[in-house]
Amino acid sequence: MNPLQTIARKTIKVSFDLAVSIIEYFSNMEPYHEKVAQLRPLKDGTLGKEIANCLDDHNLSLVPKFESHDLKHVLLDYKMTPEGEIRLQAFMIGNGNYSLASFVIFLFGAVLLPDLWSVFLSDFKKGRKSIPIAQWSIEEYAQYNLNELKKGLAKPIPVRRAIFSLKQITRFGAFASIVAGIFGMLFCLPFLFSSNLADLVGAGFPFVGGAILAVGGLLALSNISRQHKPVPLTN
Repeated sequence: MNPLQTIARKTIKVSFDLAVSIIEYFSNMEPYHEKVAQLRPLKDGTLGKEIANCLDDHNLSLVPKFESHDLKHVLLDYKMTPEGEIRLQAFMIGNGNYSLASFVIFLFGAVLLPDLWSVFLSDFKKGRKSIPIAQWSIEEYAQYNLNELKKGLAKPIPVRRAIFSLKQITRFGAFASIVAGIFGMLFCLPFLFSSNLADLVGAGFPFVGGAILAVGGLLALSNISRQHKPVPLTN
């Protein structure tokens, strides 16, 4: 890591630490300390327990109005480092969290950490492929198993269905054949009673062709119906 990269990371850390200190100074922290104390006795492996462990390891507490921020750090395995903070915001923007705070923090970090742009892009794509978690709260998910929650983050892959199945196309073609055949037969029918030999010949062949189309369509429909009849059970 070159000196500029080191300075950039220290700048991000100092900025975040200062922002948290200001929020804590103007907030009543007692309820947030109490909330962390309630998480500590939870079963090992639960999201709440892991959040408490993470905060204790870093000598931190929940940040007022930003409690879910620490939830996402633990859930998504982003460390509480300058890189981890910006990567988390890249993920959340990709996940659909279009808040002013997310954009400001991400842009601030992206400007200072150009060496990680490809990583941020990967995190953004990862967020797009995950279910929305912006509204998740510690109260709602604290007692859930962390590993199970992680497994459920990926969006289900949609099953692409064909617009038209072969059966539907065949049925449509059969009906079209029947309609065309009957129309042709009806159109030619008056000419079959003509005394003019040319009319009889000219109408006779199309009439026969229409009959063949109609019969062919009926046979096709019959075959489709037969294929989907339930097979009777025999003793």
